[in-house]
Amino acid sequence: MVNDTIADMLTRIRNANLSKSESVALPTSKTNEQIAKILKNEGFINDFAVSQEEGKPYKTLTLNLKYDSRGNRVITGIRRISKPGLRVTVSADKLPRVLNGLGIAIISTSSGIMTDKHARKINVGGEVLAYVW
Repeated sequence: MVNDTIADMLTRIRNANLSKSESVALPTSKTNEQIAKILKNEGFINDFAVSQEEGKPYKTLTLNLKYDSRGNRVITGIRRISKPGLRVTVSADKLPRVLNGLGIAIISTSSGIMTDKHARKINVGGEVLAYVW
């Protein structure tokens, strides 16, 4: 049993990305679906789908990874910031910038999970879940 589903998701994406796999499948949760939606909207993955396989009690989240025309990875780095043992929270005026705006920080706020840019726009802080660049 996995205690930290977000870290498990990010590790699976990182491993599939390093091996240049087309897609990666993982157990789904509402948080993982929100993170997948953010990655798709920001252009880090092509698409994602949630499916229910026959005979299995859980749903599967499948992410289609994105590569450029030369076959280079679009996601060059992905890092979990806030962990179950050490939560990292920031106020609205101290939201992090990843690579001076080239990457994104995924923030869990009272208004839902969003990017640092959107959190800065609506002036809300929260827990920093991960950095993606």
